[in-house]
Amino acid sequence: MAEIPFLDVVQTAQDLVRIPSVNPMGREVTGEIYFEHRLTDYLENQWKAMGLPYERCEVFSSRDNLVARLDGDENAETILLEVHQDTVPVDGMTVAPFAADLRDGRIYGRGACDIKGGMASMLNAFARLSRDAKSSRVNVVLACTINEENGFDGAKKLRQHWQSGASKLLPRAPDKIIVAEPTNLNVVTAHKGTIRWQCYVEGRAAHSSMPELGANAIYRMGPILNQLETYGLQIVPLLASHPLVGKPTLSVGMIEGGISVNTVPDRCTLTIDRRLLPNESAEEAFANLQDYLASHGLGDALIHETPFLSTPGLSDQLNGDLAESLLQTIRECGHEADCMGVPYGTDADTLSGGEIPAVVFGPGDIAQAHTKDEWVETEQLKSAAEILYRYCSRS
Repeated sequence: MAEIPFLDVVQTAQDLVRIPSVNPMGREVTGEIYFEHRLTDYLENQWKAMGLPYERCEVFSSRDNLVARLDGDENAETILLEVHQDTVPVDGMTVAPFAADLRDGRIYGRGACDIKGGMASMLNAFARLSRDAKSSRVNVVLACTINEENGFDGAKKLRQHWQSGASKLLPRAPDKIIVAEPTNLNVVTAHKGTIRWQCYVEGRAAHSSMPELGANAIYRMGPILNQLETYGLQIVPLLASHPLVGKPTLSVGMIEGGISVNTVPDRCTLTIDRRLLPNESAEEAFANLQDYLASHGLGDALIHETPFLSTPGLSDQLNGDLAESLLQTIRECGHEADCMGVPYGTDADTLSGGEIPAVVFGPGDIAQAHTKDEWVETEQLKSAAEILYRYCSRS
């Protein structure tokens, strides 16, 4: 194996931000900033230069997962460190999205907080572990996956690979999983899941000069929207609650209808986002809304498509020991931290599958993620790298 160089975590984070890996989020767009392949190439070249064993696995065309492994003692347990490669779009940013400017102890740019700062911390810890891997009691696998922001497909593929035995570096399920997201160096033990789908009403097209000859689908959607607002604000919060993540939610995020201003629209479509509590059934949540609309005489008017995204929440029923041991390391490194729940989703629940202890941890504050002037503090990058290194060294 080649001598492993020291990776400066701040410089590495800047390098990562400077490599665009924008997820188009389903939009029909083109350009050099989109998708993860440039970042995957960079990571592959880094690991190749270090002489580390790695695998590159295609998930979609030009969108590949990357996995590297460090072996510990024989028959040791395996810790999976996972981080996604993609970022959200850069529309409306007020800082240069890929300049990675360093000012006042902060790195600015798209992905600085979510999630290239966390990636830099994991890379730094992994490089340090590779210099003394034989002194570690555990196997450490670092996975960089694609499309977390719009479907968790990279995490799904990674799990399929160890389940099927397709991966030589991860031939079986890991014993523990740490997923990088901005948690302010706290340990996230629970988060919500998501189910998303489209639904529509149909009308009848006509010339706008004779609207009485048609049936306006947008008008037909109006009463349904009113009931969805009532359901989301008054009914969904009463369905259940969780001590760490609060109550479930429902939001109508998109509406589309019509082809031109002078045509009576024959279709109107909504896209719905329903956030699930840990252990809440996506199927039951989907059915509950339909039953509610039916009880208000609107069941036949609205046609529901099959959900295009359904992921469970991360439960805190399985990861207590992992969380406490990581929390102990964080505190030993001089940081005040706690276990907590969050309302957003991550790769953790997909990878865990309700079977493997998994937590979420990383530098940065979620309040800075996806913002117009996204940034991360450099001191948190250094702290996260040290925490991960110590935890994996002693586990």
